[in-house]
Amino acid sequence: MSVPVKICGLSEPETLRAALDGGARWIGLVFYPPSPRSVAPSLAAELARMVPTAVRTVGLFVDADDAFLDHVVSQVPFDLLQLHGKETPERVAAIKAAFSIPVMKAIKVGGPEDLERAGDYAAVADRLLFDAKPPAKVSALPGGNGIAFDWTLLSGRMWSKPWMLSGGLNAGNVAEAVRTTGAPALDVSSGVEDRPGHKDPALIRAFLETAAAL
Repeated sequence: MSVPVKICGLSEPETLRAALDGGARWIGLVFYPPSPRSVAPSLAAELARMVPTAVRTVGLFVDADDAFLDHVVSQVPFDLLQLHGKETPERVAAIKAAFSIPVMKAIKVGGPEDLERAGDYAAVADRLLFDAKPPAKVSALPGGNGIAFDWTLLSGRMWSKPWMLSGGLNAGNVAEAVRTTGAPALDVSSGVEDRPGHKDPALIRAFLETAAAL
């Protein structure tokens, strides 16, 4: 069975084409300036025009206010908003209501206690994404740090909404990750990069080929 994949943090036509040609189901565009993967809305709009209707375009935001969200959403057509910060369930619900776009909330996992509120988010979000909790250092990003969490924490767990697995995934470990967690979908960013923020078409193809064979 093929496991569908989201390639996140794309910023160039060449790597976007590699993701599309390889069968990615979601295309992720980052709007968080501290990230090396962040793109300007004008470039994001150009990239989004390359995405066929069968593929979903996702905008990643981190604790964004309504003004910034409106600035980006007015220029880029999204199928899904990914909230990757410290947004509360109430904030998730408010964003979904304000912009009438489905929302996916990232849950940062470091231990079993971090899964306790997943149900609260599942009640208001359309999707969940389980990612590794960032390391406790100033330079760490909210996501895309290339680290994995203990996948056994998700083993046998069921959620009321569709979900994705993220955090430290690459072509070499994705089969184990899916076997351990039962993940129905995958999200990868740093695992298909040759340097921070720069996607490698060959690594994108390898990841997608591996996921397609699972």
